[in-house]
Amino acid sequence: MTTAREIMTPDATCIGAGDSVLDAAKKLTDLGVGALPICGADERLKGMLTDRDIVVKVLGAGKDPAVVKAGDLAQGEAVTIGADDDAEEILRTMSEHKVRRLPVIDGHTLVGMVSQADVARALPDPKVGDLLEALST
Repeated sequence: MTTAREIMTPDATCIGAGDSVLDAAKKLTDLGVGALPICGADERLKGMLTDRDIVVKVLGAGKDPAVVKAGDLAQGEAVTIGADDDAEEILRTMSEHKVRRLPVIDGHTLVGMVSQADVARALPDPKVGDLLEALST
């Protein structure tokens, strides 16, 4: 069975919890991605920051992105997947939590990201359809 490690994008780039949302937006732009893991000083995952978070929770709320810290937007424990978890587990986790991206963890170390597109390329068409339906409702 295909594992997260086999389909993930390796070397996920974190934004520091103490970095500004403006810095995060620049990093999103430079990397051409829609989400970044938020990591603390201990290099552990603290949450996820999406481009939508920036628009809705910062800009839309009239806050200054140069002042708001990325860590301020981390909510609760991040939904993750283990590096050796299989594609079915990735599917279940994404569907259950209605997320399009999952940080991939090996122990406590962030080793990559699995996106909805990664899953779509790795799974047979009917399973992909099930995932898209679950994320769209």
